[in-house]
Amino acid sequence: MANHNELGQKGEEIAVDFLIKNGFDIVARNYVYQKAEVDIIAKKGDILAIIEVKTRTSADFGDPQQFLKPKQIQRIIKAVDFFVNDNDMDVDVRFDIIAIVLNKKGMTLEHLENAFYHF
Repeated sequence: MANHNELGQKGEEIAVDFLIKNGFDIVARNYVYQKAEVDIIAKKGDILAIIEVKTRTSADFGDPQQFLKPKQIQRIIKAVDFFVNDNDMDVDVRFDIIAIVLNKKGMTLEHLENAFYHF
């Protein structure tokens, strides 16, 4: 497996642990619909949080959350719309990013709620 894939998987594990410790239930991981993959779908109360995890070894080239492109956001929104309707869910949907920088110096994690909006 490529190093970036291993880093991504490690970041997702860290994000799942963080979410569980903060009262979220994990509904789905790596949900795929058409060309979109949703990293984590989590629920807390009546909020369905759609979590995109961005993990980097350095913030030298920008914060991890800056690497989410508009086309990717559109695909995620479409996938989540299908997921919610397919599962007949009556929830408020929120799109979050968990940005992780993981390196030899340690780890930083930032949970950005409502990181992008339906457009």
